[in-house]
Amino acid sequence: MTLRLARLSMLPLLLALVGCGRLEAPEKAGELVVAIRNGPSSYEASGEEARGFEYDLVEAFAARQKVKTRYVVAGDQGELQDLLRRGKVHFAAACFANDQGDYVATSPLREAKPLLVGVGDDEASEMEASDLAGKKVVVMKASPQLAELQKMAGTPPRFQIIPRSGLAEFDLMREVVDGRADYAATDSLQYALALHFEPDLETVMTLPGSIRIGWCFDQQEEGLRQQAQAFIDEATASGLLARIKDRYFGHVARVRPEGVAEFFNRMRTELPRLRKDFEAAERRTGIDWRLLAALAYQESQWDAQATSPTGVRGIMMLTEDTADRLRVSNRLDPKQSIQAGARYLADLRDQLPPEIPDPDRTWLALAGYNLGMGHLNGARAIAQGLKRDPDSWYEMKSVLPLMARPQYYSRLKSGRARGGEAVIMVENIRTYYGILAHFEPAHRPGLDGGPVTGGFGLRLQ
Repeated sequence: MTLRLARLSMLPLLLALVGCGRLEAPEKAGELVVAIRNGPSSYEASGEEARGFEYDLVEAFAARQKVKTRYVVAGDQGELQDLLRRGKVHFAAACFANDQGDYVATSPLREAKPLLVGVGDDEASEMEASDLAGKKVVVMKASPQLAELQKMAGTPPRFQIIPRSGLAEFDLMREVVDGRADYAATDSLQYALALHFEPDLETVMTLPGSIRIGWCFDQQEEGLRQQAQAFIDEATASGLLARIKDRYFGHVARVRPEGVAEFFNRMRTELPRLRKDFEAAERRTGIDWRLLAALAYQESQWDAQATSPTGVRGIMMLTEDTADRLRVSNRLDPKQSIQAGARYLADLRDQLPPEIPDPDRTWLALAGYNLGMGHLNGARAIAQGLKRDPDSWYEMKSVLPLMARPQYYSRLKSGRARGGEAVIMVENIRTYYGILAHFEPAHRPGLDGGPVTGGFGLRLQ
C-alpha cells in the first residue's frame, strides 16, 4: 500500500477520533452545556444559587428546549473559543461577537462602547494615545480592547499592556483603584456597574469600535445556533429580553457617582449603629435586612430625626396614620420605625396577587410604600387598560408616571399621584441594595438566638 493510500485509509478513523470527544446533541443528552464568563453582568454563582443576565436568558432557552443546563466557567474569550473548538460545550454565552473567526454568533444581545478608565480627582477629560506613554494598562486577554490597545501601543510598545485571564472585569478596575495599574480597558456597561462599587473611577478614553456580546457556536452546531437565534428573536418580540436586561441593568445609571460616594460614607458612619435594628426587622418579617436598610436610606439617609413638609417622619418616613395602625408610639425612635416600616412593606407585599414572582413582587411593594396600595392598584388598572402586564415591574415603570396626567387619574378612585417619583425611589433602592448586598454579609437568623425565618427565598437583584 502506498503512503498516500495508507493516509487516506486512516482518515475515517482520525475523523472518528476527533468527533468522539464532542458532546451529544442537547436533545439526546438531555443537557445543554454552556461556556460562560464570570462577572456581575453575565454569571455569578454562590453555592447552589446562580444569577446574571446571561444565566437567566440561557435558563429560559434551556426550558424551551426541555433540557437541563450545565455551565463551564471560562477565564477569557480565548478559553471560550477553545471550548467551542474542542466540542466541550454546545455554545458560549457572554461571547465577544466582534471577530467571529472560526465560530458563528447570534445577533448581539447587548452592545457597549469600549473604554479606558482610571482614577482621578478632577473631571475626566479624553486622553490621547501619547498620554499613555510609560503607563500600565490591564485588559482582558483575547478581548477586542486588547487588539485596539496593541495597535495604539505600536512597535516597540509605548506603554505596558498587561493581559489578564480568569478574572471578572470588575477585578481589572479594582486593580486601578488599588494602584496596581494606571488604567483598565473595559466597556461602558461594565463601567456603569462598577461605579456602584468604585465611585472614584472615571472614563479617560473611548476606544474605537463597539463591543457586541452574543452567543457563539462552532460551525458544526449550526442547527442549534438557528434554534437559539429563533429563541432570541421571539424573546425580543415578546419583551422577555428587555425585562431581563431591566432586571440587571435598568437601574445602573440612576444614582450619580457622587451619590454613591456619599452612600459609602454613610455606610461607614451611620450604618453600624443601625445594623442590629435592621437585622431584628428581618427576623420578624423575613425581608433581607440590606433591602430594609436600602429603603431607609432612600427615605431618610438614615437620619432618625428626618421630617418632611407633608408630615412623614423618622428613619422609615412613616405617615401618622401608618404609625398609628402599626402601634408606633414614637416615629423618631429608629428601632420602632424600622420594625414598623418592615412590617408595612411585608403587608404591602402580601396584598399583591400571589402569582407575582420576585423580584417584581418586591419592587411593586416598594412602589406601594411610596404611593399607598390604593394608588398602586389604580396604576395596575391603568396597565391592564393599556394591555400592559401589571405584574411586571418593567412594564409598570412606564405606567406609573401616567398617574400625574388628568386623562388617566381622573378615572381612578384614588386620584392623582406622583408615580414617576415612585419609579425613581424603587430604582434608587435597587442600586443601594446592590451595593449593600455586595459589601455587607447576609444576616444568619438563629445564630444569635433569634427565630429562623424563611425570607423571600431568592435574590432580589
